[in-house]
Amino acid sequence: MTPNSYIDRLRSELDEALHALAFPVQPEGLYEPIRYTLELGGKRIRPILTLLACELFGGKRTDALPAAIAVEVFHNFTLLHDDIMDQAPLRRKQPTVHCKWNTNTAILSGDRMQILAYEYLAQTPTGDLLEMLRVFNRTAAEVCEGQQFDMNFENSLEVSLDDYLEMIRLKTAVLLGASLHIGALIGGATNRQAEALYRFGVGMGMAFQLQDDFLDTYGDPQYFGKQIGGDIQANKKTFLLLSALQLATPAQHKQLLEALALPPEAAAEKLRRVKALYDELELPRRCAEAIRYYYDEAQRILNELEGDTRAKEELRNLAQNLLYRED
Repeated sequence: MTPNSYIDRLRSELDEALHALAFPVQPEGLYEPIRYTLELGGKRIRPILTLLACELFGGKRTDALPAAIAVEVFHNFTLLHDDIMDQAPLRRKQPTVHCKWNTNTAILSGDRMQILAYEYLAQTPTGDLLEMLRVFNRTAAEVCEGQQFDMNFENSLEVSLDDYLEMIRLKTAVLLGASLHIGALIGGATNRQAEALYRFGVGMGMAFQLQDDFLDTYGDPQYFGKQIGGDIQANKKTFLLLSALQLATPAQHKQLLEALALPPEAAAEKLRRVKALYDELELPRRCAEAIRYYYDEAQRILNELEGDTRAKEELRNLAQNLLYRED
């Protein structure tokens, strides 16, 4: 992401706050994985959104800090459990918790992180806590629904683009929206303003996930934090694959299925053949158009909101950095 002094400052404040979280010494097997997870770093996008949303409506970001910690802890809890389900060996280039410890530890530490998220949300000193809890609970349920849809899609070719877009809305976008919604309520926004900012966040999240799909196949290995072509190797349903299945001629469809059936030892050949079909179908352009659609809609919503000029500009810049990121 492009350097930004104010965003970097918020990220540093959040890193310090997360590092300072006090956990019981025992049982070490429960709390040490939580410390490890939270100190792996990351962009801290969701808690930054919470702080900026609070400031957008005139609130003090110190009032939003407990809620910002809550959304970041919740987000990392979902990653802990996602890594188990995906059997992922690495997270942010470090061993995942279930690999460094074991699966049972990862499940239990993740459960404790979810509880911790609610504990911090409850410490929010201003705003309508009941409404924040409603937003948080709805979002938590939707994230679980999105993950289940994602798992359902693994063993089915009967997945439409609309199905996929709804899945990423639930799994990824709604948490960005909720981070903003909650921060806005803390800052004193009306329900209408908070809901509009939520929609801005969902649009950002959709563009973010579609960009992630694109980078997984077309990203620069020097910058992308995951294996290039990992989605193709796993036959993962993405915007690119589902678009290819929808747009391919019968001959191309046959070629695509043959490439997807290649064994793991032919990984390089599989990537080359699938990517060549994507290029034939002009999927990089189609993906870019979809990303731009959600990004432009998010910007339109933000432009119509009144609020602190600097916070609004930082939200605009953050959305732009997410769109044009290389990692």
